[in-house]
Amino acid sequence: MRVLAGFALLACPAFAHVMSMSSGDLSIRGTLAHYEFRLPLYEMPHVADPAHSLFAHIVFSSGGRPAQLLNSACRADAAHGAYVCTADYEFAAPVDTLDVECTFHAVTVPNHVHLLRVENGGKRDQALFDISFPRATLRFRPPTALETAITQSGGGALRSLGGAAQILFLASLVVAARSRRELILLTVMFLAGQIAAALVVPRTAWQPPARFVEAAAGLTVAYLAVEILALPKAGMRWLIVAVLGAFHGLYFALFLRTTGYSATYVLTGAAVAEIALIAVLALLFSRLNRHMAALKPVPVCAALLLVTGMAWFFLRLRN
Repeated sequence: MRVLAGFALLACPAFAHVMSMSSGDLSIRGTLAHYEFRLPLYEMPHVADPAHSLFAHIVFSSGGRPAQLLNSACRADAAHGAYVCTADYEFAAPVDTLDVECTFHAVTVPNHVHLLRVENGGKRDQALFDISFPRATLRFRPPTALETAITQSGGGALRSLGGAAQILFLASLVVAARSRRELILLTVMFLAGQIAAALVVPRTAWQPPARFVEAAAGLTVAYLAVEILALPKAGMRWLIVAVLGAFHGLYFALFLRTTGYSATYVLTGAAVAEIALIAVLALLFSRLNRHMAALKPVPVCAALLLVTGMAWFFLRLRN
């Protein structure tokens, strides 16, 4: 029953987004710095007094002393669906290394990710911040190959499991599989569709907006749940999963476009994390099936997934 409750919790209409990203640029000249960042405009209902609270959740320091905020301003850019903020800072001394603490996730949504790009006297560095990694030190030196691989593959892994919709879909794959062999096939086809979309879409003129990607991700959960409930013995389910995986690949296409990371590292990290979670969910569901067969866990979980997927889809459309 505890496992079933876990699936029910996963199926609750969460308010975190499939993808919640912002990006910012900090330019440092001696002791002065100019910062500009952009957040999705649809995040703003989550933020109380954004013009002040956002700057309270990012702190720049150097030599153990925080930079002084000289001025700040924010405005809504409705044409681009963005909320744009700018600020000027002053450091106590010229910046050699920069310490940053960013907790935007505390005022937006828990899975929010902020990409910070910094330029200091012609030298550049960047860092990603989220609930797991709210602090970073930028040293303005080229990263080693190992550091690049770890950072970018880790970013892909965290992003693959960064929203409830991604986890819900992986859970629906486990529910949809009627055997261990079919689960392996569904997993392979899901990853193939995801990787194909992430690689192909950036080479086209189509740049799907974040809200479309979020709504599509919710719909994939609902569609697969309908497949499980209405067509329990249907063949070619692997083909459906490949197509649905392509919708999830759109998220990584947006992530790669925003960060400029290597697709190889990001998608490898994402695939490893997704396979690991599918294995864990498969183990839990096999035990549920074995001990609670009388409760028909497959249709029950599929029904929960259907309700959640549709709720997610309409919530994103409404927003």
